[in-house]
Amino acid sequence: MFNNFPLWPERASSLAPGVDALYIFLVILSGFMSVLIFAFVLFFAAKYRRRPGVLAEQIEGSNALELTWSIIPMFVFLAIFVWGAALYYKMRTPPRDATEVYVVAKQWMWKFEHAEGQREINELHVPVGQNVKMIMTSQDVIHSFFVPAFRVKQDVLPGRYTITWFKATKPGTYHLFCAEYCGSQHSGMIGWIDVMEPAQYQAWLSGGTAIPAAQAGQQLFASLGCVTCHRADTQGRGPNLVGVAGKPVLLEDGRTVTADDEYIRESILNPGAKIVAGFKPIMPTFQGMVTEEQLNELVAYVKSLNQTPLNQIPKPTSVTQNNSAPSGAPQMQVQ
Repeated sequence: MFNNFPLWPERASSLAPGVDALYIFLVILSGFMSVLIFAFVLFFAAKYRRRPGVLAEQIEGSNALELTWSIIPMFVFLAIFVWGAALYYKMRTPPRDATEVYVVAKQWMWKFEHAEGQREINELHVPVGQNVKMIMTSQDVIHSFFVPAFRVKQDVLPGRYTITWFKATKPGTYHLFCAEYCGSQHSGMIGWIDVMEPAQYQAWLSGGTAIPAAQAGQQLFASLGCVTCHRADTQGRGPNLVGVAGKPVLLEDGRTVTADDEYIRESILNPGAKIVAGFKPIMPTFQGMVTEEQLNELVAYVKSLNQTPLNQIPKPTSVTQNNSAPSGAPQMQVQ
């Protein structure tokens, strides 16, 4: 019966059972309370209906009754809040071992780039049983990444990153929708998530000649001249980026921030927003000079420096070694 008329989408992720359990509980609780309230309304309407020759009586309140219908709902609502907050925290906290996929939404398509370099449009291949972290941004307007079978829905915003994650539990192909009205062809902004067995996924990954995102970011980092200021020693006019990703950064104004994806992105596009302590605000902006895809690759490269030995960091040019780089040379203000 339910195969022809399902009450909810297929469950295909580790998050789906928890979301469904909370939703079903809320539906049952709401239905029960609705029936109970209407039953009392009908009962009291019949019992205390107006009758000829019968005068109405003043009924005094009951403190015990009022405390009962105040305290019990309070604990029920607190339980719902704690349950929902725990589920929300789990959905918004990607596991540390999650595979990262960069997502760029635009009118009207989804563009994906794997850490291994494979790029896809409106179709994403992932392995079953693997945590997948989606690092998303929009190229134009607000979109929303929605996979009903995974119970995953997250707005995708222009000018910043938003994060979501999932772990697919069943191989198959699942719908991907944009759940935020984004223009005249919004209804056509759909795609697919292809969940594959690990062996099949590895075969799919090895089927192309894509350049890993971090390696592409390294090449772009060098071509933009960033290596002239961000050196692996202490002689650069920009902070040393080795090992900075995910670590606390002390700013010139005394604040401390974490060098997460959003911070690295902001430091490339708006380097004057957060100046690292001990450095001058001399880095030019790269706003409009790099695409969203290139920006993702630069972020991936900076993050990869946490695992890159110093002897593998690109060597500075002779101009850099003389510490005489032109004042307009690009440098990313992150540390």
